Amino acid sequence: MIKLKSILLYMVLLLPTAHSKESTVSVETAMISYEINLNTQQLDFYWKDTQGKNYSSLQNLKTSLEKEGKELIFAMNGGMYRVDGSPQGLYIEKGVTTSPINTEKGDHTNFFLHPNGVLYITKDHKATICNTPEFTSNPNIQYATQSGPMLLIDGNIHPKFNQGSSNVHIRNAVGILANGNLLFAMSKERINFYDLACFFKERGCKNALYLDGFVSRTYLPAQNWEQLDGDFGVIIGETRKKK
Repeated sequence: MIKLKSILLYMVLLLPTAHSKESTVSVETAMISYEINLNTQQLDFYWKDTQGKNYSSLQNLKTSLEKEGKELIFAMNGGMYRVDGSPQGLYIEKGVTTSPINTEKGDHTNFFLHPNGVLYITKDHKATICNTPEFTSNPNIQYATQSGPMLLIDGNIHPKFNQGSSNVHIRNAVGILANGNLLFAMSKERINFYDLACFFKERGCKNALYLDGFVSRTYLPAQNWEQLDGDFGVIIGETRKKK
């Protein structure tokens, strides 16, 4: 199992008026969040380097990209994975499927808290989050990662989530905003699934997908947050050419 590591996150206080009546998140709860416009920002998925070795940490990815003349702007772990760092389910990178979709019922881990789902991005810069059974592979998909559970399904909170649940962890996730942009977020404090789903619902997302839990890390220097450690599988990152 992945070792539990301590984590602190940059605080963005949520105003009381921003919460729906469903949410039990207190005004002290903090999130770090970041919006991506795929038409103007370069977002890629990463798993292994050119030598076939897992990047594992955000630092390893950052160092590798710098050698290519690229600057890492934002990065976050991007889906659940096995002990060896391989994706738990579907993974597509640059149009190539390197891990097949997982439709098994499986054990009682979060990945198998059905419905789980897939985040995929097409070559024409469109993002979609869908339930796993709804996913259909096609040549236009540039990137995809499967994780679970779904947080929001067509605007509704996952039916197995309970308001006030004591099942809390640091967690990160992704949703699609009304304008089509991706919204990535990670909790500063331990949070339950219900409240994490509410965070995305309050921001107008119709669909949102849980990415992972206590292992989660985010690198976002523009918000004075630079976590570069980690030991995980898929990484999602925004880059630009170094000046």
